Amino acid sequence: MPTILIGRNDETAVELDSRYGNRHGMIAGATGTGKSVSLMLLAEGFSKLGVPCFLADAKGDLAGLSQAAGAPSEKLTARLTKLGLTDWKPQANPVVFWDIYGKSGHPVRATVSEMGPTLLSRILELNDTQEGVMEVVFRVADDEGLLLLDLADLRAMLGFASEHAKDISARYGLISAQSVAAIQRALLKLEQDGADSFFGEPALELADLMRQDMSGRGVISVLAADTLILKPRLYSTFLLWLLSELFEQLPEVGDLDVPKMVFFFDEAHLLFDDAPAALRQRVEQVVRLIRSKGVGVYFCSQNPDDVPGEILGQLGNRVQHALRAFTPRDQKAVKAAAETFARNPKIDVVETIGTLGTGEALASTLGDGGVPSPVQKVLVSTPVCRIGAITPEERTAVRSCSPVGGKYDTLVNRESAQERLAARASEKSADDAPPVKPAGKDDDGDSGWGGAVRDAVFGTKRRQGMIETMAKSMVRTAGSRAGQQIVRGILGSIFGGKR
Repeated sequence: MPTILIGRNDETAVELDSRYGNRHGMIAGATGTGKSVSLMLLAEGFSKLGVPCFLADAKGDLAGLSQAAGAPSEKLTARLTKLGLTDWKPQANPVVFWDIYGKSGHPVRATVSEMGPTLLSRILELNDTQEGVMEVVFRVADDEGLLLLDLADLRAMLGFASEHAKDISARYGLISAQSVAAIQRALLKLEQDGADSFFGEPALELADLMRQDMSGRGVISVLAADTLILKPRLYSTFLLWLLSELFEQLPEVGDLDVPKMVFFFDEAHLLFDDAPAALRQRVEQVVRLIRSKGVGVYFCSQNPDDVPGEILGQLGNRVQHALRAFTPRDQKAVKAAAETFARNPKIDVVETIGTLGTGEALASTLGDGGVPSPVQKVLVSTPVCRIGAITPEERTAVRSCSPVGGKYDTLVNRESAQERLAARASEKSADDAPPVKPAGKDDDGDSGWGGAVRDAVFGTKRRQGMIETMAKSMVRTAGSRAGQQIVRGILGSIFGGKR
């Protein structure tokens, strides 16, 4: 079976068996100890096996996967000799750059409909009542044939539901103005994090992430996340949506010789910091079950305890770089990291973690039958791509050769809920408006002398006529004795009565 070399020591080599690449993994270690290199090494290894990869580049250094490494230096040559890599040759990897904001890569978008009311409610931290209202709003949009593509469409639908709350409540279930207002406020927070850039069309198709190049190598999709990580809510929204889409669309395949796809989440603690319990539960569920779809998930963070324990227990392949135990929390993290490895009587894991040098790691992978191998201290292998950031010109050159640029770079804004509801409102306003009369004509369309006489006798909207004037004068005098007699006389003459 094909394998990926992680590292080597004087006695043995630690390799990741491709059959267990979908059993997930963890790369941990303090800043500057080589976590990013290990991540690039694994991504490059999977790509060579034809496995598409997706990784979030939080610092910008993972973009080096798109460029070949430079000529070997004396130090690198010595390292390659120690690792026994006689066939090492600089080489670039097939890379496509993505960016939710569309600046450092192709825009990544999803529609509100694809996100769905349940996932969106969890991201917005809605309570059960508010989630029920969200379900009703989506159902009404479906029944009315209104597309929910971006946040403007969702806001328009919420406004429509509020205006027609009585009718909608009678048919679909009670909705209240308070719940709608709460959802609007939650959407405002998401918009402030830049979600307007994420929701829209053309929506990302998963097939464009699961590509191979002409030589059969898996394409590595690199998401520029240096700005995105400053918006943890949007960052977690995107990553969770992506995993959920894969889980829902891919068929069950069990364990394959090589995974269908592999995800790498750099700075994984951002996915869980301050995350609501429902969101963490959803991530745990997806990570637990997506293995059977042939998808592997690898988290990269400073401390293993940055990842919740219920998720950490699902990560079978481990690469642990140095941790410095300067504080009680650090000491606790070292002990926690040591306890997650399969025991090796030759290694004191707690002591070794604190003495690892840059480029060294403790590694353990799954072997035959999915059993973790004993932990080994190894010198981490060296990727053939550039280690470090790239220039804007190099990024532009890679992006210009992308096979999907023409599909996603231009925003599409087709008619959806917002436009349809605005058109309905305009039509209703036009129907309710009073008819406009042509200038120079009265109510019956007459003009000239006849109209003037009629206006003098019967009056207009602005001026009293003779009959109205006489009637008001009669009313004013009706209170007097003489006036009453006059009125009775007139009325008697009209109806044929007697004096």
